[in-house]
Amino acid sequence: MPLAAVPLAAMPLAAIPLGVLPVMLLLGSGALVGVTLGLIGSGGSVLAVPLLVYVVGVPSAHVAIGTAAIAVAFNAGAGLATHARLGTVKWPCALVFTAAGVAGAFAGASLGKQLGGAELLALFGVVMIGVGIYMLSVRPKPASHDVRLTSESASRLLPRLLLFGAGVGLLSGFFGIGGGFLIVPGLMLATGMALQNAIGTSLFAVTAFGLATATSYAFSGLVDWRLAALVIVGGVLGTLLGTRVNAQLANHKRALASTFAAIVISVGLYIVTSGIVKLVAAS
Repeated sequence: MPLAAVPLAAMPLAAIPLGVLPVMLLLGSGALVGVTLGLIGSGGSVLAVPLLVYVVGVPSAHVAIGTAAIAVAFNAGAGLATHARLGTVKWPCALVFTAAGVAGAFAGASLGKQLGGAELLALFGVVMIGVGIYMLSVRPKPASHDVRLTSESASRLLPRLLLFGAGVGLLSGFFGIGGGFLIVPGLMLATGMALQNAIGTSLFAVTAFGLATATSYAFSGLVDWRLAALVIVGGVLGTLLGTRVNAQLANHKRALASTFAAIVISVGLYIVTSGIVKLVAAS
């Protein structure tokens, strides 16, 4: 039976050869994922899963999702540490948003392992396109340090953070993505925080969502730890670079918002196209 026809989860991991080229592809894929995470706080798993499947050649989509989740979680953690030093993370908002999202991510991952989800994947791409268009149509607000979750603001902010967190977490777990493309605008819509703060804060949630999804997939034997380790190594270096570029763009908020929106729309178009192709192939 050819290798591509055998589910990776059912194979001994040692049977998947790692030559020089696959190692370089894994490191390069990790670096690309890390740069994206550090720059815009999102896009890790949305990029990592296609890279593992189409570039590296992982034959099982579910193993690619599980492996990408653990790699993105570690890479997002590296970016979070850097953003924390820069003071862009709104910790109380991050904790509440993430607590609601982790529960949603576990539920979503359980559903995602049972369903094909081509229709929902295409719909998710449409949502991403809408988010990107929205980001392009509004001018970013001036950076503000006034967004705080306190006893006075809790009645207004807490329900919105819980609602957006649970919804994004559900989608994150179902699609096996870190969720940053929805976390960033979700935080902005829920609290009104500036884009720069939303990007830094989102990495806390991306880290937690990725770990929740990876844990679920790991218990099902759907994580290739060797591949994950190589993606993490490349990703940490890429994340440091992306975060530095993000800091340099702090005074060019329109450029940062436009970059974020353009990437969201591009990935959304890709996801919609992939979903349509899968639906046509299945019909």
